[in-house]
Amino acid sequence: MNRKINVSIYNECQHEHEVDAVRAIYPQGIHGAIRGFLEKDGAIGTIRCATLQDHRETLSQAVLDDTDVLVWWGHIKHHEVDDKVAAAVAGRVIDGMGLVVLHSGHGSKPFQLLLGTDTYNLRWREAGEKVRLWTIAKNHPISQGLGETFVVPHDETYGEPFGIPQPDELIFLSWFQGGEVFRSGCTWRRGEGKIFYLQNGHETFPIYHQREIQQIITNAVKWACPVARSCPRDRGGPNAAALEAYTLEDGGGFTPVTRG
Repeated sequence: MNRKINVSIYNECQHEHEVDAVRAIYPQGIHGAIRGFLEKDGAIGTIRCATLQDHRETLSQAVLDDTDVLVWWGHIKHHEVDDKVAAAVAGRVIDGMGLVVLHSGHGSKPFQLLLGTDTYNLRWREAGEKVRLWTIAKNHPISQGLGETFVVPHDETYGEPFGIPQPDELIFLSWFQGGEVFRSGCTWRRGEGKIFYLQNGHETFPIYHQREIQQIITNAVKWACPVARSCPRDRGGPNAAALEAYTLEDGGGFTPVTRG
């Protein structure tokens, strides 16, 4: 693919306004930090940012139609995301747009619409524990540039069971200091679109400043990018035309008559 990748980033951007510690780590917001490292990659073109406050305008249908990959970070305000925007995002994924969901975005409306299950079902605690990620799919495009394993010094703890459909691919598996394990990097395909979920990214730690996490997200954007921004599909229907015409025989059978 010769053209550059158009990326949109949604960040709830609630904690940055309310918590000094979060604002100190991400003075431009989590979306600003993600934009900062993505725009350094030569394969990335236009980057747009949206927050909960303005998402009805900044994630309009026109913007989504021009987006190759949408990166989504949400946490405590999932319920305030407009249902129409969530449905439009899900529809664009079905038509080919990539979706990269980060951390608590497992509870977002678009993710739940696309996966069709209760993704809130997991163990968690906020204890700032060390987490070690293991690369399960070493040859996958998302894991390129990483070693067999690396450590995030502090993160919110997630643990199995995780209420998701069986992933198409398990890219990363995490072990937390308190003993939990978690499927922390998973992919799915829905319609023509690709979805990647990455667990890491609690807002009170500088996780999106870490090289390995930046590499994963950059790789995921490239992996999820469709060849074309719009991939219209023939979804069929009850009156879909037959490929062959048939004539009724005297004995009650049908003889196919090939068209063309």
